[in-house]
Amino acid sequence: MTLRRICVFCGSSPGNRPEHREAALSLADTLVERKLGLVYGGASVGLMGQIADRVLERGGEVIGVIPNTLIEMEVAHGGLADLHRVGSMQERKAVMAELSDAFISLPGGFGTLDEMTEMVTWSILNLHNKPSGLLNIGGYYDPLLRFLDHAVTEGFIKPKHRALVIVATTPAELLDQFVADI
Repeated sequence: MTLRRICVFCGSSPGNRPEHREAALSLADTLVERKLGLVYGGASVGLMGQIADRVLERGGEVIGVIPNTLIEMEVAHGGLADLHRVGSMQERKAVMAELSDAFISLPGGFGTLDEMTEMVTWSILNLHNKPSGLLNIGGYYDPLLRFLDHAVTEGFIKPKHRALVIVATTPAELLDQFVADI
């Protein structure tokens, strides 16, 4: 499998730390440098808006996918040539997965966590064979990683399934791991 487009899950909020924004911009730059398209949640706000704006500024491909109910709430990005409007969050995830070759999660909240865990679950269920990774900026995902390791110890997650969550601290490192795992 060749990587052509990367789906990025991230917050519709910018977060409280400048390194979250810096990570979104760095990921955008890396995607454009590697000629990889961005598939994301279609919003113009928060980290979602920042990564999309940067990829667009650099001349890269951006595909947004947003449910009708979130068009006003998340302020759908008006600068996208390719914005898919869908009927539900479930349809959003399905379309994003269909359009992407891999998944990266930047810092975010419940929506990001939902999207990331669903893609890993789909991989476990053999619904796709695409890598999923966390861009662990400033230790943001450390508590989640400890939980996943705890769930392995407690017998609720198999070690081979825990290994499906690839972790890196830089976009280049994460994308290199994706390519090595394909």
